[in-house]
Amino acid sequence: MTHLSRHPTSYPTRYQQIAAQLEQELSSQYRCGDYLPSEQQLAERFEVNRHTLRRAVDELVERGWLQRRHGIGILVLLRPYNYPLHANTRFSQNLFEQGSHPTSEHLLAVLRPCNGHIASALSREEGETIIHLRTLRRVNGVPLSVIDHYLPDLDWWPALQQFRSGSLHEFIQQQIHQPLTRRQTRISARRAQAKESRLLEIATHAPCYACAP
Repeated sequence: MTHLSRHPTSYPTRYQQIAAQLEQELSSQYRCGDYLPSEQQLAERFEVNRHTLRRAVDELVERGWLQRRHGIGILVLLRPYNYPLHANTRFSQNLFEQGSHPTSEHLLAVLRPCNGHIASALSREEGETIIHLRTLRRVNGVPLSVIDHYLPDLDWWPALQQFRSGSLHEFIQQQIHQPLTRRQTRISARRAQAKESRLLEIATHAPCYACAP
C-alpha cells in the first residue's frame, strides 16, 4: 500500500504526487510497450478516487510517458534515451547499449528524381535520379520513427534491393563496404502527416520531431 500526504495545504497536489511517483516507477520498472494496471487498480493502490488518478495519468500522457488506448489500457511509451549526435551516431547501436531492442521494417525502395532540398543535401542536380528507401523503426515493438533514406550512388541499387530489415547502416557497411559518417543534422518539430500517423500509431496530426541532413 502506498501512503501519500492528504493534508489540504500540502504541495504538490495529490495528483501531482501520484504522477511523480508513477514517473519514477516508469523509468525504473517498466519497459516501452508495457501496460499500466487499470485506473481502478491504481486508484485503489493510491487510495484516491478515479478522477484524481485520471488527472495524474493525464500529466504523464502530456509529458509523453503514457498513451491511452481506447478499450485496451494505458500504454507505456519510450522512456527518455541518451542520443548523442556525432559523426558516427547509429540508431540501433545507441538503443542496444541502453538495454532496448530496436528493429527496422522495410517499407519502400524506389528510384526517383530528387527535388530541390534533397538535391542540395546530396550535392546533385535537381531531377537527377537517386535511391529512395523508407523504413519503420520500432523499439521494443512500439513504432518510434519513419525514416526516408536518400542515396545518390546508383551503383548501390542492386544490393539495396535486398535490404529487408535490421540496421541499414550496418547493411551498407557489410554488403557495399562503404563507411558512413554524419555530416550535419537539423531538428525541427511539425505535425505528423496522415500516413505517418498510421505507421506510428499516433493521433492524426500529433506533434513529432523531424530530423534532416
